[in-house]
Amino acid sequence: MAAATAVTARRGNDQFRGLFSDTWSVTATLNASSLVDGAGETNTITVPGVKLGDIVTNISMGVDVSGLSITPYVSAADTVSIRFQNESTATVDLASTTVRCVVVRLV
Repeated sequence: MAAATAVTARRGNDQFRGLFSDTWSVTATLNASSLVDGAGETNTITVPGVKLGDIVTNISMGVDVSGLSITPYVSAADTVSIRFQNESTATVDLASTTVRCVVVRLV
């Protein structure tokens, strides 16, 4: 694996000013079920104020999720859903972990 070169990083939120009318920083503890190859499940987090059309911009898990596809989305008012899909050819049993995500509402 090659190391990245000529990296530019910028910290701050001024580049988003005027783009979002609301944002939510979400932290929750989640203990997903053991999933055999080809199986999936959807877990939910109650997030007061979010609604359909809001965007989950990213998600971070505190454990290795190798072999799983993870899809976060707003599935209903006040609800963020996280879909776990195992396509690893083995059973995956994630430990209980901290999940972090950001939800935004466009202007």
